[in-house]
Amino acid sequence: MTTRRNFLKSAGMLTAAAALFNPATIFAQKGVKKSGGSKKMELSFVPFDAQMRHAFAIATSVRTTTPIVLTQITYDGVTGYGEAAMPPYLGETQASVIEFLKKVDLSKFSSPFLIDDIMKYVDSIAINNTAAKAAVDIALHDLVGKLMGQPWWKIWGFDPTVCPNTSFTVGFDTEEVVKEKTKEASPYKVIKVKLGRDEATDKMMINTIRSVTDTVICVDANQGWKDKHYALDMIHWLNERNVKMIEQPMSKYLLDETAWLTENSPLPIYADEACQRLVDIQKLKGAYTGINIKLMKCTGMREAREMVSLAEALNMKLMIGCMTETSCAISAAAQLAPKMEWADLDGNLLIKNDCYSGMTIVDGKITLNDKPGIGIEKL
Repeated sequence: MTTRRNFLKSAGMLTAAAALFNPATIFAQKGVKKSGGSKKMELSFVPFDAQMRHAFAIATSVRTTTPIVLTQITYDGVTGYGEAAMPPYLGETQASVIEFLKKVDLSKFSSPFLIDDIMKYVDSIAINNTAAKAAVDIALHDLVGKLMGQPWWKIWGFDPTVCPNTSFTVGFDTEEVVKEKTKEASPYKVIKVKLGRDEATDKMMINTIRSVTDTVICVDANQGWKDKHYALDMIHWLNERNVKMIEQPMSKYLLDETAWLTENSPLPIYADEACQRLVDIQKLKGAYTGINIKLMKCTGMREAREMVSLAEALNMKLMIGCMTETSCAISAAAQLAPKMEWADLDGNLLIKNDCYSGMTIVDGKITLNDKPGIGIEKL
């Protein structure tokens, strides 16, 4: 605890469905014109609803859809694709994202290669709106990668052979449905389980999954555990059942309590809600083992790459996560996968109307391709 406080003090200064939702069709219906080789960037966007394969339940909510806004930026006849995905806790809606994107004026910039300047400008337009900003960032990176003819993992100099396995998420449900979801997850080598309700429900989830498989489990409590001693007891119980990692066990505001928990826990503890953007990382040193980076929280690939560098400098572990997203945002996040110890990039697998194809899962492992940009194609 003293070490963490000392650090803080110094650091403070220091396919039918897919066809119906084909992006090209959507943009055409909205009257978006294809670029004719214009040397200026043109941003366009449309709403899209991701339909869940199963009702998605976490400690605090249940939903069957996720609102998304699809974006594209055209320049010199080339188009880059992006998206904003908005689960309820982000506080963004399709309407708020569209309102934000209407304010983005890319004519201020002579070239899409000015990513740093462009995203600083986009970030300055309004406070928060991180998913809306990510929608611009991802499309911009996809565009620039295509203009360079290279995928971003290669531009960044990452090794695609060291990508981790992705987890497959199983949310709260009845024992029968949890067994069904677990069987669906059989191709994956890690199962992510949503916990954080009451002790009986949490233990039912784990015991039900364990009745079907001995696959490695990681747990996301979504801030659901209120007491550090209870949390530690649960972690010891989980540790005996081949659970390997705990994500956001307690409220993001309980830093000292979480630091105590991390110090005493037999399992690594990762920050999710507690780590939104780059500025959050330093204060988490000593309170968490590592951080979960999500493009929708941090405004996209540019800042995510900076978060990787800072976390590595602070000797913190790394995880890449997602919302319920299409293969567009998932493939963008996957460009960072070679730097991660854990990955939870199953958002596209949880929906039934994905409108892109991109990175794939082979034998449970994130597998990047050589396609330029973020490596996606429209379905």
